Amino acid sequence: MSYPMKVALIGLFGGLIWSFIGYFTFYFHFIRVGPALALMPFALGDWKDTYLGQLVGIGVISVLSIGVAFLYRLVLQKINKIWAGVGFGLGLWLIVFYVLNPIFPGLKSVQNLDLNTIITSICLYVLYGTFIGYSISYEYAEQQRNV
Repeated sequence: MSYPMKVALIGLFGGLIWSFIGYFTFYFHFIRVGPALALMPFALGDWKDTYLGQLVGIGVISVLSIGVAFLYRLVLQKINKIWAGVGFGLGLWLIVFYVLNPIFPGLKSVQNLDLNTIITSICLYVLYGTFIGYSISYEYAEQQRNV
């Protein structure tokens, strides 16, 4: 399998796994926003707040995660340390919750979120970034070793 295909699969499955875990944290009320947050910028009706909206949100996040994986590949693939992925996940959290906050009508500002939502979402983003980062860096190192 080619390296770009591996990066795409890492992104797809990273988004799938971690958005499912995000849905479970939403379902059990550890966090106030579920995967349907990805649908909030679009006027799609009230169905996006239902179970079906959460599942579609998981799909959308999985597809968007492919682009995120290629972004990691472009910027940080040569760093084979866990901290690069942790920092990448924290950076993604900052982008979503601070920079992109105005395009998500269902997302309160960070100052108005409860502590459980902040801590749980940071943990999810850090784990997601670590998964993406370490997987891509490992594949890059394997590719360089086999050349």
